Amino acid sequence: MAAPSEVDAASSGEGDGGGSGFGSWLDERLEALGVDRAVYGAYILGVLQEEEEEEKLDALQGILSAFLEEDSLLNICKEIVERWSETQSVVTKVKKEDEKDDSGATTVNTDKSLFRNTNVEDVLNARKLERDSLRDESQRKKEQDKLQRERDKLAKQERKEKEKKRTQRGERKR
Repeated sequence: MAAPSEVDAASSGEGDGGGSGFGSWLDERLEALGVDRAVYGAYILGVLQEEEEEEKLDALQGILSAFLEEDSLLNICKEIVERWSETQSVVTKVKKEDEKDDSGATTVNTDKSLFRNTNVEDVLNARKLERDSLRDESQRKKEQDKLQRERDKLAKQERKEKEKKRTQRGERKR
């Protein structure tokens, strides 16, 4: 069986990316890079939770490219993905051990008169709801970011058109 501290760390921080250690590590890392950890931390966690393995690195590079130099971007993104993978392997291991413990506890006594342990179901349902809400929040954030990028693109295009008109007017006056 896993040490109680591992079980606590894995179960208490599942919503922040599979382990409270990863969430706090990511926050510290983003802060050290000068990135807004409140906004981009949740966004990065959403990407790590939702994207396929191959797409995680590309998505992170897309997110962090505005803040980091090209030469360090790939290394930092790889570091984040590796740390995430390590955290997930620990969480998976702990969950399997928990499931073994839970299944052993329910099959020890086959007497039908014993009550059913619904606490496990409540905890699993609460975790599922939390994951669903985080996924929804991440999806909303992605949509908001996409809309903001579109607005920025349109604003930039409008500025270029105004500048172009201004220079055309100036040339006509000459």
